[in-house]
Amino acid sequence: MTVLLDDAHAARPAGAHALPTGFVATTARPRLDSIDLLRGLIMVVMALDHTRDFFGASGMNPRDVTDPALFMTRWVTHFCAPLFIFLSGISAWLYGARGRTAGELSRFLLSRGLWLMLIELTVVRFGWTFSFVIDVFVIQVIFAIGASMVVLAGLIHLPRWMIAAVALTMIAGHNLLDGVRPEQFGPLRWLWSVLHQRGFALGSSDEGVFVLYPLVPWVGVMAAGYVLGPLFKSDADVRRHWLVGLGVSVILGFVLIRATNLYGDPAPWTRQESMLATVLSFINCEKYPPSLLYLMMTLGPALLLLAAFERVRGRFADVIATFGRVPFFYYVVHLYLIHALALFVAWWSTGDMGWLLSGHLPNKPDSYGYSLAGIYAVWLLVVVALYPACRWFAGVKQRNRAWWLSYL
Repeated sequence: MTVLLDDAHAARPAGAHALPTGFVATTARPRLDSIDLLRGLIMVVMALDHTRDFFGASGMNPRDVTDPALFMTRWVTHFCAPLFIFLSGISAWLYGARGRTAGELSRFLLSRGLWLMLIELTVVRFGWTFSFVIDVFVIQVIFAIGASMVVLAGLIHLPRWMIAAVALTMIAGHNLLDGVRPEQFGPLRWLWSVLHQRGFALGSSDEGVFVLYPLVPWVGVMAAGYVLGPLFKSDADVRRHWLVGLGVSVILGFVLIRATNLYGDPAPWTRQESMLATVLSFINCEKYPPSLLYLMMTLGPALLLLAAFERVRGRFADVIATFGRVPFFYYVVHLYLIHALALFVAWWSTGDMGWLLSGHLPNKPDSYGYSLAGIYAVWLLVVVALYPACRWFAGVKQRNRAWWLSYL
């Protein structure tokens, strides 16, 4: 995730793309704490979603608009994947701006992207399953980040306006293809699943490849972050002005487009029995793949948070930013920790933990699972337990500039 590109320093190299009009380059190389803080915040929130996955009772429906507490517990985590990938694009520009040529940046993005795709199918897969059985592989967020980096490795050689056009077309236009089905492509139906429609690209539920994160919109999100990268080397006041303006514009655009129910999400909102449920229906947008409105709903507020976090300081902010400085380490460790805790709880509460060793979150026993309050308690325990390890590894990365650490 930005997980994967967490470089927040930069000095623009000779020959790099010019900054957009109104951006004032600075020669200082401070760490951009706002990026670390936002990345750390969404990583903490991400752990809540995965805790709910492993510890929630079997009957929970996190998109039920008549259960506001459960709905919002899931909804707030919608910010994680878009921000991970968007910040990865920003960090890609910052990484290249530290005196690297376009060729060097392209090679790094290509190698790191392929590395992440491999990690998804091995280390991350085992974290979800704790199983060595070769049956179902799920294409999730780490794979999507890696594949987006591979594509971005080629896009960075284009003029910035062309990268922006590609990004906006993918983000705003992909819902025009919602009616296209994989079966229409015959032998190449697997490719359409990889690109645009969730489902089994190969095989079936017994043995195959399931695509949870179709790639097209995510590539667009990373490219959009890359296009915005030069803004983070501008004067702080200019940067805040642009972030607030863009954020407000995207949020207003979301409200206007969503209100029409004409385009931008496959499921229209509907009036419910209560005002609160109606509001929840309004923000109940599709993630797989992320609709235009889903991305506007999440990226708009994210831009405002980046502006707000420019001036946030203090001990608590430092703690959250620590998680954001070691995103890949955090992601892998938190997944293994949550799964291990779930094994213990399942054995202690039901006497059976075998179902947690047989696949990606199989059906849970009726006697297993915590209430929402219990899920939040486990989540806080996980976050607190992760902090010492993340602080240690952040120190290792700060003291050691070995090339291989940029892949962790």
